[in-house]
Amino acid sequence: MSGGPWGRSATHRDRITQTRIIRPVPRIDLNGDVGESFGPYTMGDDEAMLRHITSANVACGFHGGDPSVMRRTVGLAVASGVAIGAHPGYADLVGFGRREIRMGHREVEDVVAYQIGALAGVAAAAAARLQHVKPHGALYNMAARDRALADAVARAVVAVDTTLILFGLAGSCLIEAAHAVGLRTAAEVFADRAYRPDGSLVPRDQPGAVIDDPTAVVERALQIVQDGTTTSVSGEVIEIRGDTICLHGDTPGAGGLAARLRSGLEGAGIRVLSIGMGG
Repeated sequence: MSGGPWGRSATHRDRITQTRIIRPVPRIDLNGDVGESFGPYTMGDDEAMLRHITSANVACGFHGGDPSVMRRTVGLAVASGVAIGAHPGYADLVGFGRREIRMGHREVEDVVAYQIGALAGVAAAAAARLQHVKPHGALYNMAARDRALADAVARAVVAVDTTLILFGLAGSCLIEAAHAVGLRTAAEVFADRAYRPDGSLVPRDQPGAVIDDPTAVVERALQIVQDGTTTSVSGEVIEIRGDTICLHGDTPGAGGLAARLRSGLEGAGIRVLSIGMGG
């Protein structure tokens, strides 16, 4: 009888060693909302955020931002090696784009395409191009549950550039709408927001909707990436899988939180890369 590793004299442990499965190293994109200042009003710490995130959602002037802020933010993103995405929302500076506005679907297409085009022009001036589109605030949340509205957003994106990646809440209508028109998608999850048992986000006006404890945010992110689950406000563990984790730039201390989150992810052996980067 052969005494080699595959002969009868080979131990079970030898065979397991020879045939062990090499699992891919987990990876995640870390996106952040930036460029939301307006004129003399400052919102967030973009420079701190951009040192740690991998994809930047840049406000396009409707819920926040203005041409000068957009250009400065794009320049910072390019200098930091961060992928650039458009962050279109409702025209609601006072409400920061978080109030629901009822609009016709064609009008939604128009305002989304307009904002994407504006940022694409600013990016081109910096010898850069857009990687993705992520709707903001109320538009994002409404499109997550309203398929017709999600279709309008997806049509606007594909009309401007078919190579753009559409970010949407994992398992939402926005992801379905993007697939229907042939767009690549990034399922988005949140480490700093509370979830309901059905996988939707707890509305911001309810207690505990926003999680600002850095340790808790890192723990939740690791649970999502490593286990594919999160714990809902009811205490129920629910399945949730995503391609990108969001951090909100207007959260107090967002820059430090981004640093803690990236360090925690990489310390656990997770690669943090922009969604458009291969490998």
